[in-house]
Amino acid sequence: MVFVGLLGLLGFAASAQAPTSIPEPLTNNPAPARPTNFLTPAFHKQRRELLRAQMPANSVAVVFAAPVRNRANDVDYIYHQNPDFHYLTGYEEPDAVLLLFKEPRTVGGQPGVTEALFTQPRNPAREQWTGRRLGAAGAKSQLALQYAADNKDFAAAGIKWAGFDKILVPNLPADTRDDFANPADLHSLVATFRQQAGVPADYNPAVTEFNSIIRRNGMRNARRVAEYLSSQVKETPALGTTPLIGAYLAATTDAARQAAIAANPPGRLDDATLGEKLGDLRAIKTPEELALLRRAIRISAQGQREVLKLLRPDMGEMAVQGLHEYVYRRYGAEFQGYPSIVGGGANGCILHYETNDRQRLDNDLVLMDCGAEYHGYSADVTRTAPPSGTFSPAQRQIYELVLAAQEAGFDACRPGAPFDAPNKATQEVVAAGLQKLGIIKKKEEFRNYYPHGASHYLGLDVHDSGSYGPLQAGNVITVEPGIYIPAGSPCDPKWWNIGVRIEDDALITATGYENLSAEAPRTVADIEKLMAEPSALEGFKLPELK
Repeated sequence: MVFVGLLGLLGFAASAQAPTSIPEPLTNNPAPARPTNFLTPAFHKQRRELLRAQMPANSVAVVFAAPVRNRANDVDYIYHQNPDFHYLTGYEEPDAVLLLFKEPRTVGGQPGVTEALFTQPRNPAREQWTGRRLGAAGAKSQLALQYAADNKDFAAAGIKWAGFDKILVPNLPADTRDDFANPADLHSLVATFRQQAGVPADYNPAVTEFNSIIRRNGMRNARRVAEYLSSQVKETPALGTTPLIGAYLAATTDAARQAAIAANPPGRLDDATLGEKLGDLRAIKTPEELALLRRAIRISAQGQREVLKLLRPDMGEMAVQGLHEYVYRRYGAEFQGYPSIVGGGANGCILHYETNDRQRLDNDLVLMDCGAEYHGYSADVTRTAPPSGTFSPAQRQIYELVLAAQEAGFDACRPGAPFDAPNKATQEVVAAGLQKLGIIKKKEEFRNYYPHGASHYLGLDVHDSGSYGPLQAGNVITVEPGIYIPAGSPCDPKWWNIGVRIEDDALITATGYENLSAEAPRTVADIEKLMAEPSALEGFKLPELK
């Protein structure tokens, strides 16, 4: 590859001479056609206005773009925008900050501003290496922003931070790099904000995150929140001395927990309100969003179908992963929504197994938790199958128990039901089934083999934002029970190394639910039937490398 760091930009790339002048940049030419079904500027503008309408009086919301993250040396990971930032702007570049004002303000000498976006500037030399930039003018014209300026103008924009009663910021980026060649990178934007807005020097993003978890979920899921916080405090004891975390963990009743939350409200630098409002908005998918989610999910379901047709005992986990991801890109999905999980046998008992380097699957069950990301929206679909095409008796018994649990979870998917209703329904079935099979003696022991929840929101994040309150029409959630029995478990060894998860993506409707990933078969009979069919990718064979 060509070196793209500072030396590369100066022309000292391998096998290349330093340019004597910068030619007319390619980025001034019309860009080749791109897909036309991205979310529109009107969608993002509507989201901004809906959020602004819910902001408290005399407040400003501050949302930063995601940091650029380094992979190794001068190679960065492919950039992925902060989903909240994408939701509100459609802007996909780094080193930017969005401000939303409850009441019109003067910004950069322009009165009457309710929204301001500070973007990375156009730079022909940089764009030749790393791609086209919108710049302030492009952001204003193409994204329908009322006010846009270069990020270098943020510090001198004249924003009177001291005059706001509330500064709403969900979390300040903590993993920014200071690019000495870029005086207005994200690191500098955050530093400017901290200095001008009076952010305390001891501001701790981790505390902000945990406080938000307590305020949003601390009464509905007290046990799970307390367990999670306790594990974090055990690793970092200082967290337990902060006011809200300490008081919440010390509480032993719901009344005491509620009192702890009430006694520690967000301050002027409000780390809770914006996240809550955005979560509520993002949890209800619009028709435009559902079109993209449906596409991502259908692509993922097709990936499962084609891989099931191709699956063989002599295949390795990495090959299975590659087949899924080839199908995604063939259908126009830009990325995976998360690292693909392909676990055979014992590896399928690791919930977030991502190594995917087992060389032969043989006839151990293979768990394939894979999801395409299409125009920012992520699917999350899991299927488990035997590479030979036929389930063994033990594999079939565990699989059908998980399937029965999923059906119970689907039955609990209805508007008005508690978010945890599908999870509780799956737990009841799994606990009773494991006890009947003799794998556990007491029902409460089911947690040894089903340690996770059954549902989460789905959208711009694979674990998307939302209130986790009662289910509402327009929510898209997963229903994903599983059973995982690692070797050495206190049960008959015939069950060892069987890991099964079945995961589908459900849209909550006015009357119940719609399984958006139904195209991928779920029953034993349907899976075995599909595995006997030829694949469109059959015969795709590369030569051996010796």
